Amino acid sequence: MHENEISGAIVDAAYQIHTTLGPGLLESVYEVVLAYELEKRGFALKTQVPIPVVYDEVKLELGFRADIIVNHKVVIEVKSVDALAPVHAKQLRTYLRLMDLRLGLLINFNVDLIKNGVQRVVNNL
Repeated sequence: MHENEISGAIVDAAYQIHTTLGPGLLESVYEVVLAYELEKRGFALKTQVPIPVVYDEVKLELGFRADIIVNHKVVIEVKSVDALAPVHAKQLRTYLRLMDLRLGLLINFNVDLIKNGVQRVVNNL
């Protein structure tokens, strides 16, 4: 399945979750529910995936973690904040680069309309 097809299914799942639960819950709740919903739809997931940094040919485990990786292709960063800051997209772009992946979704569930909380982030796509 192509990254764009996967991202469409992720956005659909986020919409369903947001319609059911609404805004205002903790990020950890949305992350677990989104993972459950995507697994229910048949996607392969990894959650809280460590992201090492290689510097000067040394692999450094620094504590960066991707919230969800879907089908080894799309990274999801889940937020529940008043507003996304530019640094959120920069972090996700860096995660994509470090993992050599091409597409990420930054999803903020703390919005009135979920379409306003979804941001695509690409790395050489």
